[in-house]
Amino acid sequence: MSMTAPAARPVNPRFSSGPCAKIPNFSLDMLADAPLGRSHRAAIGKSKLAEAIDLTREVLGVPADYRIGIVPASDTGAVEMALWSLLGPRKVEMLAWESFGEGWVTDVVKQLKLDATTRKAPYGQIVDFAEVDFNNDVVFTWNGTTSGVRVPNGDKIPADREGLTICDATSAAFAMDLPFDKLDVVTFSWQKVLGGEGAHGVLILSPRAVERLESYVPAWPLPKIFRMTKGGKLIEGIFKGETINTPSMLCVEDYLVALKWAKSLGGQKALEARANANAAAIRDFIATRDWIADLAEDPATASTTSVCLKFTDPRIKDGAAFAKAVAKRLEKEGVALDAGAYRDAPAGLRIWCGSTVEASDVAALMPWIEYAFNAEIEAQAVEA
Repeated sequence: MSMTAPAARPVNPRFSSGPCAKIPNFSLDMLADAPLGRSHRAAIGKSKLAEAIDLTREVLGVPADYRIGIVPASDTGAVEMALWSLLGPRKVEMLAWESFGEGWVTDVVKQLKLDATTRKAPYGQIVDFAEVDFNNDVVFTWNGTTSGVRVPNGDKIPADREGLTICDATSAAFAMDLPFDKLDVVTFSWQKVLGGEGAHGVLILSPRAVERLESYVPAWPLPKIFRMTKGGKLIEGIFKGETINTPSMLCVEDYLVALKWAKSLGGQKALEARANANAAAIRDFIATRDWIADLAEDPATASTTSVCLKFTDPRIKDGAAFAKAVAKRLEKEGVALDAGAYRDAPAGLRIWCGSTVEASDVAALMPWIEYAFNAEIEAQAVEA
């Protein structure tokens, strides 16, 4: 067992799954153009918000007839707006394979009290979409941030579906190919793949979703922060930069910087390629080790952003304590910050591989994980 510390170190040790690493070479000087102290309703504020919406459409490839709105309360706020405003007139199917999907099940079943069909899969797997009835409204996460699995594509979502598809894409947008023709609602937070600051969400609506909003009034009261219609018509201003509540213009500027960086690389395809390379650096490494494995059971559904790993060595006596000790050692060495598994997930590590991360940093981290693993195995033996 080698206990020699690796020579190379990640230049940026930030592997948190949210908020995530800033764009390469980020500097606060990049935000100098932020209109601080100005109203978001002033011409300059409106223009910045409109530019953010336009660049989001351009980089993600959102169809021209889909609405894009910047909304409060991060991805959570965007999802809640959709659930509370759109669900009710049709049967609902809730798909869950990790903690955030479970949260949406709780909201729909226990708060909205809808009689929903719930389909669940354990961590490391996803629900079989072939079993889903898309004539119902269907709610699901595209990428399980806490479970390291994702929907591989939209092939099993029918184009002629009668229900709406409501997709929480917060750790997928910008790093994975989202088939907008198969998705009626897409939500995300720019704190994930583009490494933006927290608290702001993005809500994307298809024409079918807008039609539902304008033709259906929920039976329950809607807080002001969720309301997207007035007099039976969509409040179009929300989707032109007239936000429901006051946004941080500093955060908006930060998002604009990240969007322009993404565009300069070549847009969506370039961002996907970066995430794919990052995830490959991990999977190439663990493929030759028998003490660590991917939490995702099927390579076809393995995430390329939130890569979750589990320790498999039979010598490990307490899996949760061991994984926490490895994560703590990595942080103490300054090579991986915030790399522990999510609190509700199986014990292990979670390495963010989104598009702002450099593949060279991921590659440099992997020998350190092996070093930390060996150190903890030895420490465990000494304690015994």
